[in-house]
Amino acid sequence: MFNPSRDDARRFFFDTWRKYRAQQPLEGLETTVLDTLLAHPEYHALLDQPGRYLERDYPPEFGETNPFLHLSMHLAIAEQLGIDQPPGIRAHYQALLEKTGDAMHAQHEIMDCLAEMIWQAQRHGTAFDPLIYFACLDKKQGK
Repeated sequence: MFNPSRDDARRFFFDTWRKYRAQQPLEGLETTVLDTLLAHPEYHALLDQPGRYLERDYPPEFGETNPFLHLSMHLAIAEQLGIDQPPGIRAHYQALLEKTGDAMHAQHEIMDCLAEMIWQAQRHGTAFDPLIYFACLDKKQGK
């Protein structure tokens, strides 16, 4: 999944959930995403209805969180932590984990900062800036 379409990414979540519910073996990234799916019971009913939610839009003006974006950001964070890229992200995660005492809460704190960095890059037409990311993470840690 190097450059999946929106529907491809959503199908991946639906398929992983379907395989889990059918007690079928999971492979590769599916095992990683399952932990996130299980940690978000508020999305389970949605994941049981791919026909209803595959093409649904989540415009910001409606004030709803896009569950697929949220889950995708969890995957991005898992990948970042797995390879410590940008360098130092793992240390920030560990500090947040110690502060919050909860892995999912620590990931959500990171997600806020990741979203901020992405928004800044889009707003200014620049590349992702780890300095923005880490400055936000420092604030979350109370530095």
